[in-house]
Amino acid sequence: MNKTTILKAWDRWLSIFLIPWFAERLSTSISHVASILIIRPGGIGDAVLLIPTVHAIKEKYPAATITILAERRNSEVFALCADVDMVLRYDRPVELMTAIKGTYDVVIDTEQWHRLSAIVARLTRAPVLIGYATNERSRLFDIRTPYSQDDYESESFFNLAAPLGVQHHQVSERFLVIPATANANVSRILADLAGNNFVVIFPGASIAERRWGGDRFRQVAELLSSLGIPVVVIGGNADKEQGELIVAGGGLNLAGRTSLVETAAIIDSSVLLVSGDSGVLHIAVGLGKPTVSLFGPGRARKWAPRGERHIVINKELPCSPCTTYGTTPACSIAAQCMRDITVDEVFNAITMQLTSSGAIGSFCCKRDWIKIDAGH
Repeated sequence: MNKTTILKAWDRWLSIFLIPWFAERLSTSISHVASILIIRPGGIGDAVLLIPTVHAIKEKYPAATITILAERRNSEVFALCADVDMVLRYDRPVELMTAIKGTYDVVIDTEQWHRLSAIVARLTRAPVLIGYATNERSRLFDIRTPYSQDDYESESFFNLAAPLGVQHHQVSERFLVIPATANANVSRILADLAGNNFVVIFPGASIAERRWGGDRFRQVAELLSSLGIPVVVIGGNADKEQGELIVAGGGLNLAGRTSLVETAAIIDSSVLLVSGDSGVLHIAVGLGKPTVSLFGPGRARKWAPRGERHIVINKELPCSPCTTYGTTPACSIAAQCMRDITVDEVFNAITMQLTSSGAIGSFCCKRDWIKIDAGH
Protein backbone atom coordinates (compact mmCIF):
# COMPACT_ATOMS: atom_id res chain seq x y z
CA MET A 1 0.00 0.00 0.00
CA ASN A 2 1.54 3.35 -1.05
CA LYS A 3 1.58 6.54 1.02
CA THR A 4 -1.21 8.17 -0.98
CA THR A 5 -3.53 5.22 -0.29
CA ILE A 6 -2.63 5.31 3.41
CA LEU A 7 -3.36 9.05 3.61
CA LYS A 8 -6.76 8.55 1.96
CA ALA A 9 -7.59 5.77 4.41
CA TRP A 10 -6.72 8.04 7.34
CA ASP A 11 -8.84 10.76 5.82
CA ARG A 12 -11.84 8.50 5.41
CA TRP A 13 -11.83 6.96 8.87
CA LEU A 14 -9.74 8.78 11.44
CA SER A 15 -10.51 12.29 10.22
CA ILE A 16 -14.27 11.80 10.25
CA PHE A 17 -13.98 10.42 13.77
CA LEU A 18 -11.83 13.28 15.04
CA ILE A 19 -13.59 16.30 13.57
CA PRO A 20 -16.55 16.28 16.00
CA TRP A 21 -14.09 16.54 18.90
CA PHE A 22 -12.91 19.96 17.76
CA ALA A 23 -14.89 22.95 18.97
CA GLU A 24 -16.33 25.02 16.14
CA ARG A 25 -14.38 28.25 15.69
CA LEU A 26 -15.89 31.66 15.14
CA SER A 27 -14.91 34.04 12.37
CA THR A 28 -12.02 36.32 13.26
CA SER A 29 -10.39 39.44 11.92
CA ILE A 30 -6.94 39.51 10.31
CA SER A 31 -4.68 42.12 11.85
CA HIS A 32 -1.14 40.89 11.17
CA VAL A 33 0.30 38.83 8.33
CA ALA A 34 4.01 38.08 8.61
CA SER A 35 4.02 34.28 8.33
CA ILE A 36 1.69 32.15 6.19
CA LEU A 37 1.33 28.39 5.85
CA ILE A 38 -0.41 27.19 2.67
CA ILE A 39 -1.44 23.54 2.68
CA ARG A 40 -1.57 21.91 -0.77
CA PRO A 41 -1.79 18.11 -0.77
CA GLY A 42 -2.79 16.38 -4.00
CA GLY A 43 -1.64 16.46 -7.57
CA ILE A 44 0.54 18.58 -9.83
CA GLY A 45 -2.26 20.53 -11.49
CA ASP A 46 -3.66 21.95 -8.25
CA ALA A 47 -0.17 23.01 -7.18
CA VAL A 48 0.52 24.79 -10.47
CA LEU A 49 -2.79 26.65 -10.51
CA LEU A 50 -2.24 27.73 -6.89
CA ILE A 51 0.95 29.61 -7.81
CA PRO A 52 -0.76 32.76 -9.21
CA THR A 53 -2.48 33.14 -5.83
CA VAL A 54 0.87 32.71 -4.06
CA HIS A 55 2.27 35.49 -6.27
CA ALA A 56 -0.67 37.74 -5.40
CA ILE A 57 -0.28 37.10 -1.66
CA LYS A 58 3.42 37.96 -1.89
CA GLU A 59 2.61 41.19 -3.75
CA LYS A 60 0.16 42.14 -1.00
CA TYR A 61 2.52 41.14 1.84
CA PRO A 62 6.08 41.33 0.41
CA ALA A 63 7.74 40.85 3.82
CA ALA A 64 5.68 37.78 4.74
CA THR A 65 7.28 34.33 4.89
CA ILE A 66 5.35 31.75 2.86
CA THR A 67 5.67 28.04 3.72
CA ILE A 68 4.04 25.36 1.57
CA LEU A 69 2.97 22.00 2.99
CA ALA A 70 2.70 19.71 -0.03
CA GLU A 71 3.37 16.01 -0.65
CA ARG A 72 5.75 13.89 -2.68
CA ARG A 73 3.83 13.95 -5.95
CA ASN A 74 3.46 17.74 -6.16
CA SER A 75 6.11 19.30 -3.93
CA GLU A 76 8.61 19.80 -6.76
CA VAL A 77 6.17 22.16 -8.49
CA PHE A 78 6.98 24.85 -5.96
CA ALA A 79 10.60 24.93 -7.14
CA LEU A 80 9.05 26.81 -10.09
CA CYS A 81 7.81 29.60 -7.80
CA ALA A 82 10.29 32.16 -6.45
CA ASP A 83 7.82 33.48 -3.84
CA VAL A 84 7.90 30.32 -1.69
CA ASP A 85 10.34 30.39 1.21
CA MET A 86 10.06 26.78 2.39
CA VAL A 87 8.43 23.57 1.16
CA LEU A 88 7.57 20.81 3.64
CA ARG A 89 6.10 17.41 2.84
CA TYR A 90 2.75 16.29 4.16
CA ASP A 91 3.70 12.61 3.74
CA ARG A 92 6.98 12.83 5.70
CA PRO A 93 6.15 12.63 9.43
CA VAL A 94 9.10 14.77 10.54
CA GLU A 95 8.26 17.52 8.07
CA LEU A 96 4.56 17.31 8.89
CA MET A 97 5.37 17.86 12.58
CA THR A 98 7.64 20.76 11.64
CA ALA A 99 4.71 22.37 9.86
CA ILE A 100 2.31 21.78 12.73
CA LYS A 101 4.76 23.20 15.30
CA GLY A 102 5.48 26.29 13.22
CA THR A 103 4.28 29.77 14.15
CA TYR A 104 1.94 31.33 11.59
CA ASP A 105 -0.38 34.32 11.48
CA VAL A 106 -2.55 32.67 8.83
CA VAL A 107 -2.99 29.09 7.63
CA ILE A 108 -4.75 28.51 4.30
CA ASP A 109 -5.89 24.97 3.55
CA THR A 110 -6.35 24.75 -0.23
CA GLU A 111 -7.59 21.14 -0.21
CA GLN A 112 -11.08 21.01 -1.69
CA TRP A 113 -12.68 17.98 -0.08
CA HIS A 114 -10.57 15.66 2.06
CA ARG A 115 -10.58 16.31 5.80
CA LEU A 116 -7.13 15.42 7.08
CA SER A 117 -5.55 18.65 5.86
CA ALA A 118 -8.22 20.63 7.73
CA ILE A 119 -7.22 18.84 10.94
CA VAL A 120 -3.57 19.64 10.24
CA ALA A 121 -4.52 23.31 9.82
CA ARG A 122 -6.36 23.27 13.14
CA LEU A 123 -3.45 21.59 14.94
CA THR A 124 -1.17 24.52 14.05
CA ARG A 125 -3.17 26.70 16.47
CA ALA A 126 -2.75 29.65 14.13
CA PRO A 127 -5.05 32.60 14.98
CA VAL A 128 -6.61 32.60 11.48
CA LEU A 129 -7.56 29.47 9.56
CA ILE A 130 -9.02 29.69 6.05
CA GLY A 131 -10.46 26.80 4.04
CA TYR A 132 -13.21 25.56 1.76
CA ALA A 133 -16.66 24.90 3.20
CA THR A 134 -17.34 21.73 1.24
CA ASN A 135 -18.32 19.33 4.05
CA GLU A 136 -17.87 18.88 7.82
CA ARG A 137 -14.26 20.07 7.42
CA SER A 138 -15.62 23.64 7.41
CA ARG A 139 -16.17 23.63 11.19
CA LEU A 140 -12.41 23.63 11.69
CA PHE A 141 -11.89 27.02 10.00
CA ASP A 142 -12.44 30.60 11.10
CA ILE A 143 -13.12 31.76 7.56
CA ARG A 144 -15.08 29.36 5.36
CA THR A 145 -14.90 29.90 1.62
CA PRO A 146 -17.57 28.55 -0.77
CA TYR A 147 -16.32 26.23 -3.50
CA SER A 148 -17.88 25.70 -6.93
CA GLN A 149 -17.27 22.91 -9.43
CA ASP A 150 -17.89 25.45 -12.20
CA ASP A 151 -15.14 27.96 -11.34
CA TYR A 152 -11.75 27.73 -13.04
CA GLU A 153 -9.52 26.29 -10.36
CA SER A 154 -7.11 29.21 -10.37
CA GLU A 155 -10.06 31.48 -9.57
CA SER A 156 -11.12 29.17 -6.73
CA PHE A 157 -7.72 29.62 -5.10
CA PHE A 158 -7.99 33.39 -5.40
CA ASN A 159 -11.26 33.13 -3.45
CA LEU A 160 -9.34 31.66 -0.51
CA ALA A 161 -6.99 34.66 -0.47
CA ALA A 162 -9.77 37.25 -0.65
CA PRO A 163 -10.03 37.58 3.19
CA LEU A 164 -6.41 38.71 3.14
CA GLY A 165 -7.34 41.62 0.91
CA VAL A 166 -5.92 39.89 -2.17
CA GLN A 167 -7.94 40.80 -5.24
CA HIS A 168 -8.59 38.72 -8.34
CA HIS A 169 -6.40 39.95 -11.16
CA GLN A 170 -5.38 38.92 -14.63
CA VAL A 171 -2.98 36.00 -14.35
CA SER A 172 0.28 36.54 -16.24
CA GLU A 173 0.68 34.55 -19.43
CA ARG A 174 3.79 33.07 -17.83
CA PHE A 175 3.87 32.60 -14.06
CA LEU A 176 6.39 29.77 -13.59
CA VAL A 177 10.16 30.20 -13.43
CA ILE A 178 12.64 27.48 -14.50
CA PRO A 179 15.75 27.16 -12.27
CA ALA A 180 19.03 27.69 -14.13
CA THR A 181 20.32 24.22 -13.19
CA ALA A 182 17.30 22.57 -14.83
CA ASN A 183 17.80 24.60 -18.01
CA ALA A 184 21.45 23.57 -18.12
CA ASN A 185 20.62 19.88 -17.64
CA VAL A 186 17.95 19.97 -20.33
CA SER A 187 20.26 21.71 -22.78
CA ARG A 188 22.52 18.67 -22.52
CA ILE A 189 19.63 16.22 -22.79
CA LEU A 190 18.28 17.95 -25.90
CA ALA A 191 21.67 18.51 -27.50
CA ASP A 192 20.70 16.54 -30.62
CA LEU A 193 17.72 18.87 -31.14
CA ALA A 194 19.68 22.08 -30.63
CA GLY A 195 18.38 24.76 -32.98
CA ASN A 196 15.26 22.75 -33.91
CA ASN A 197 11.70 23.44 -32.89
CA PHE A 198 9.94 20.38 -31.52
CA VAL A 199 6.55 19.30 -30.15
CA VAL A 200 6.20 17.65 -26.74
CA ILE A 201 3.71 14.84 -26.12
CA PHE A 202 2.66 13.77 -22.65
CA PRO A 203 0.61 10.54 -22.90
CA GLY A 204 0.06 10.04 -19.18
CA ALA A 205 -2.80 10.78 -16.81
CA SER A 206 -3.57 10.13 -13.17
CA ILE A 207 -6.40 7.74 -14.09
CA ALA A 208 -6.79 5.33 -17.01
CA GLU A 209 -10.02 6.91 -18.26
CA ARG A 210 -8.13 10.12 -19.14
CA ARG A 211 -5.56 8.35 -21.33
CA TRP A 212 -6.02 8.66 -25.08
CA GLY A 213 -3.70 5.78 -25.92
CA GLY A 214 -0.11 5.34 -27.05
CA ASP A 215 -1.03 4.02 -30.50
CA ARG A 216 -3.03 7.17 -31.33
CA PHE A 217 -0.26 9.42 -30.09
CA ARG A 218 2.12 7.36 -32.24
CA GLN A 219 0.04 8.16 -35.33
CA VAL A 220 0.16 11.85 -34.44
CA ALA A 221 3.93 11.63 -33.99
CA GLU A 222 4.31 9.97 -37.39
CA LEU A 223 2.27 12.71 -39.07
CA LEU A 224 4.42 15.37 -37.42
CA SER A 225 7.56 13.49 -38.43
CA SER A 226 6.35 13.49 -42.05
CA LEU A 227 6.43 17.28 -41.86
CA GLY A 228 9.92 17.26 -40.40
CA ILE A 229 8.66 18.17 -36.93
CA PRO A 230 10.53 16.33 -34.15
CA VAL A 231 8.54 14.88 -31.23
CA VAL A 232 9.73 14.51 -27.64
CA VAL A 233 7.77 12.33 -25.20
CA ILE A 234 7.82 13.22 -21.51
CA GLY A 235 6.41 11.52 -18.43
CA GLY A 236 7.25 9.34 -15.48
CA ASN A 237 8.39 5.76 -15.21
CA ALA A 238 4.83 4.57 -15.84
CA ASP A 239 4.90 6.28 -19.26
CA LYS A 240 8.16 4.71 -20.55
CA GLU A 241 6.50 1.89 -22.48
CA GLN A 242 3.98 4.17 -24.18
CA GLY A 243 6.79 6.59 -24.92
CA GLU A 244 8.71 3.90 -26.83
CA LEU A 245 5.58 3.09 -28.83
CA ILE A 246 4.99 6.75 -29.68
CA VAL A 247 8.53 7.37 -30.98
CA ALA A 248 8.80 4.04 -32.81
CA GLY A 249 8.72 5.93 -36.12
CA GLY A 250 11.09 8.64 -34.90
CA GLY A 251 11.44 10.98 -31.97
CA LEU A 252 12.92 11.11 -28.50
CA ASN A 253 11.45 9.30 -25.49
CA LEU A 254 12.42 11.03 -22.24
CA ALA A 255 9.68 9.46 -20.09
CA GLY A 256 11.16 8.45 -16.74
CA ARG A 257 14.46 10.17 -17.47
CA THR A 258 13.89 13.65 -16.05
CA SER A 259 12.72 15.27 -12.83
CA LEU A 260 9.53 17.32 -12.78
CA VAL A 261 11.49 20.58 -12.94
CA GLU A 262 13.54 19.26 -15.88
CA THR A 263 10.31 18.18 -17.55
CA ALA A 264 9.09 21.76 -17.20
CA ALA A 265 12.33 22.96 -18.81
CA ILE A 266 11.76 20.59 -21.75
CA ILE A 267 8.25 21.97 -22.24
CA ASP A 268 9.67 25.48 -22.04
CA SER A 269 12.12 24.65 -24.83
CA SER A 270 9.35 23.33 -27.10
CA VAL A 271 6.87 25.07 -29.38
CA LEU A 272 3.79 23.15 -28.20
CA LEU A 273 2.55 20.57 -25.68
CA VAL A 274 0.00 17.90 -26.57
CA SER A 275 -1.56 16.28 -23.51
CA GLY A 276 -4.65 14.86 -21.92
CA ASP A 277 -6.22 16.35 -18.80
CA SER A 278 -3.13 16.33 -16.57
CA GLY A 279 -0.95 18.30 -14.21
CA VAL A 280 1.74 18.50 -16.88
CA LEU A 281 -0.75 20.38 -19.05
CA HIS A 282 -0.97 23.11 -16.40
CA ILE A 283 2.81 23.39 -16.29
CA ALA A 284 2.73 24.28 -19.99
CA VAL A 285 0.03 26.86 -19.29
CA GLY A 286 2.15 28.35 -16.50
CA LEU A 287 5.07 28.64 -18.92
CA GLY A 288 2.96 30.44 -21.50
CA LYS A 289 3.34 27.65 -24.07
CA PRO A 290 0.60 26.82 -26.61
CA THR A 291 -1.23 23.56 -25.90
CA VAL A 292 -3.59 21.05 -27.46
CA SER A 293 -5.45 19.17 -24.73
CA LEU A 294 -7.86 16.25 -24.74
CA PHE A 295 -10.71 16.27 -22.24
CA GLY A 296 -13.37 13.68 -21.45
CA PRO A 297 -14.11 12.57 -17.86
CA GLY A 298 -12.58 15.71 -16.36
CA ARG A 299 -14.37 19.03 -15.92
CA ALA A 300 -13.12 21.20 -18.75
CA ARG A 301 -14.88 24.25 -17.33
CA LYS A 302 -12.81 23.95 -14.16
CA TRP A 303 -9.53 22.55 -15.49
CA ALA A 304 -9.12 23.21 -19.21
CA PRO A 305 -6.64 25.93 -20.25
CA ARG A 306 -8.14 29.25 -21.25
CA GLY A 307 -7.19 31.72 -23.94
CA GLU A 308 -6.35 31.82 -27.63
CA ARG A 309 -3.07 29.94 -27.18
CA HIS A 310 -4.91 26.78 -26.14
CA ILE A 311 -7.12 24.36 -28.10
CA VAL A 312 -9.27 22.02 -26.03
CA ILE A 313 -10.78 18.96 -27.72
CA ASN A 314 -13.83 17.75 -25.85
CA LYS A 315 -16.60 15.60 -27.35
CA GLU A 316 -18.98 16.68 -24.55
CA LEU A 317 -20.93 13.44 -24.35
CA PRO A 318 -24.07 13.51 -22.17
CA CYS A 319 -22.30 11.48 -19.48
CA SER A 320 -19.25 13.74 -19.25
CA PRO A 321 -17.77 15.26 -17.26
CA CYS A 322 -18.19 12.60 -14.62
CA THR A 323 -15.34 13.56 -12.29
CA THR A 324 -16.37 15.16 -8.99
CA TYR A 325 -13.85 16.46 -6.43
CA GLY A 326 -11.10 14.57 -8.22
CA THR A 327 -12.90 11.21 -8.16
CA THR A 328 -13.86 9.55 -11.46
CA PRO A 329 -16.37 6.68 -11.27
CA ALA A 330 -15.90 3.43 -13.20
CA CYS A 331 -17.00 3.93 -16.81
CA SER A 332 -19.48 1.45 -18.32
CA ILE A 333 -18.68 2.53 -21.91
CA ALA A 334 -14.86 2.34 -21.72
CA ALA A 335 -14.26 6.11 -21.73
CA GLN A 336 -15.98 6.69 -25.06
CA CYS A 337 -15.55 10.43 -24.49
CA MET A 338 -11.81 9.90 -25.08
CA ARG A 339 -12.09 7.15 -27.71
CA ASP A 340 -14.25 9.40 -29.91
CA ILE A 341 -11.41 11.93 -30.28
CA THR A 342 -9.74 11.16 -33.61
CA VAL A 343 -6.14 11.37 -34.73
CA ASP A 344 -7.19 13.82 -37.45
CA GLU A 345 -8.75 16.16 -34.89
CA VAL A 346 -5.64 16.21 -32.77
CA PHE A 347 -3.25 16.60 -35.70
CA ASN A 348 -5.33 19.39 -37.24
CA ALA A 349 -5.39 21.22 -33.90
CA ILE A 350 -1.61 20.91 -33.65
CA THR A 351 -1.04 22.29 -37.15
CA MET A 352 -3.41 25.17 -36.40
CA GLN A 353 -1.41 26.02 -33.30
CA LEU A 354 1.94 25.74 -35.08
CA THR A 355 0.68 27.91 -37.92
CA SER A 356 -0.74 30.61 -35.65
CA SER A 357 2.45 30.74 -33.59
CA GLY A 358 4.61 30.97 -36.69
CA ALA A 359 6.46 27.75 -35.84
CA ILE A 360 5.15 25.86 -38.86
CA GLY A 361 6.87 28.35 -41.17
CA SER A 362 10.31 27.44 -39.86
CA PHE A 363 9.65 23.80 -40.65
CA CYS A 364 8.44 24.63 -44.12
CA CYS A 365 11.66 26.48 -44.81
CA LYS A 366 13.60 23.27 -44.14
CA ARG A 367 11.27 20.85 -45.88
CA ASP A 368 8.67 21.12 -48.61
CA TRP A 369 5.11 21.10 -47.31
CA ILE A 370 3.52 17.67 -47.41
CA LYS A 371 -0.21 17.70 -48.05
CA ILE A 372 -2.08 15.58 -45.50
CA ASP A 373 -5.21 13.82 -46.69
CA ALA A 374 -8.07 14.67 -44.31
CA GLY A 375 -9.05 11.02 -44.35
CA HIS A 376 -5.62 9.75 -43.20
